[in-house]
Amino acid sequence: WLVLQNSMVLSGAIFITLIGLIIYLHFVKIDQESLLVIGSLGIQLTSSYASGKESTTFIEMSRVKDVVINEAIYMQKVIYYLCILLKDPQDPQGVSEVVPLFQSSQPRLDCLMEVYKSCQEILDQRKEAPQSSGIK
Repeated sequence: WLVLQNSMVLSGAIFITLIGLIIYLHFVKIDQESLLVIGSLGIQLTSSYASGKESTTFIEMSRVKDVVINEAIYMQKVIYYLCILLKDPQDPQGVSEVVPLFQSSQPRLDCLMEVYKSCQEILDQRKEAPQSSGIK
């Protein structure tokens, strides 16, 4: 009877561990993150999980104020991350929300600089487009 009881406890522990691993892979473990910026439409953020599930967020370009590289101190080291600053509807000069990007992958600063430069080029084109279209 004691052997049967021990094997049931062990089987239960293995079953709970497997369920926990499946939940972790499906909801927590992000395999890949991508950023798609289209100047006339907006910014699409996509996260692909280890289970194959994808999560997509779209931010309209009219809500985007700027894209910046921010820094934070975490466990005695400085980490850099890319953020999207969203406009405040009540105050055009203010920021209502900061949306961090690439939280799981945490790319190095040189990689973030490349993405930042590309985003700034697109944002600059968007800012210049209304001004240049009125001049003939």
